[in-house]
Amino acid sequence: MSPEGTLDLPSDRPDSAYPVIWCSGLWTLKPSVKVRKVMPDETFYFTILRNPVSRMESSFAYNRNNGPFKMAKNLEDFLNNSKIYYKGTDGHGYLGKDWITFDLGFEPNDSPEQSVLSWHAMDNIFDLVLITEYYDESLVLLKDALCWSFYDVLSFPLNSRSNSTKKTLTLETKEKIKSWNNLDWDMYVYFNNTFWKRVQTFGVERMEHEVKELQKIRTLMSEKCLEDEVDPQKIRDQSLQPYQSGIAKILGYNLKVGLSKDDELLCKRLVTPELQYNTILQNKQRKKLIQRTTTLQILGKPMKNVTKSSLKP
Repeated sequence: MSPEGTLDLPSDRPDSAYPVIWCSGLWTLKPSVKVRKVMPDETFYFTILRNPVSRMESSFAYNRNNGPFKMAKNLEDFLNNSKIYYKGTDGHGYLGKDWITFDLGFEPNDSPEQSVLSWHAMDNIFDLVLITEYYDESLVLLKDALCWSFYDVLSFPLNSRSNSTKKTLTLETKEKIKSWNNLDWDMYVYFNNTFWKRVQTFGVERMEHEVKELQKIRTLMSEKCLEDEVDPQKIRDQSLQPYQSGIAKILGYNLKVGLSKDDELLCKRLVTPELQYNTILQNKQRKKLIQRTTTLQILGKPMKNVTKSSLKP
């Protein structure tokens, strides 16, 4: 994308060449309008929300050395002295309060009334809002909405923390997190309710059946692919090493030895961490862009906003 938020594409690019999935880590309202200008009208937009309580416990461990968490002794200390540690959303400040609200492009310091408007804006933008705590049910709804198969949504858990870096929260701490992240919590409750209304429409018994089928396929694939889930220092293939941050210990996988070439490729794709997978996809896209650029230049067809810098690996 250009600095203005528009896609720089060859002028003769057909509609069929648009990407099937476009992932954005930060969705803000202004860029979302520009995204919709270049995407087909029938584009399906979806996002996922996580319980703000477990998310903040996880975020504190993962981002222990960043922003507002850096000086706090522990999570309870941060919550008890949040006015001292939290200085707004500048820099890494967004990690400290209503991160979900910030991620979706809304103002973390909005009033509750304004937040309700934000939720309705999300309802208009996203065709489906998934819930992390009901991940398999979410995948089933996504599969149904996009007319996919179980194998299209098959996945293994990635970025899981070791139990040694997970903290059991007291009821008091959980309530403090909800109060401090009140916009996130209210948003989560709202979309959790809409999620289960969608499940009701889908059919509760049908959902139970399809979740069991998805879990059955995952178990079979796990038995085929995985030797074990291990601490990062025990991962044999360094290309499968997950990024480590803060005090969190992110687990990874060892694949079974003796897999066929095709099975190894599939299994490796299922356990490749996001950063490495992103690099693979970027290199693949650059290669296609270079090939397409060369072809169009040979044919003498015009290119739009394609520069040498955009082709660098």
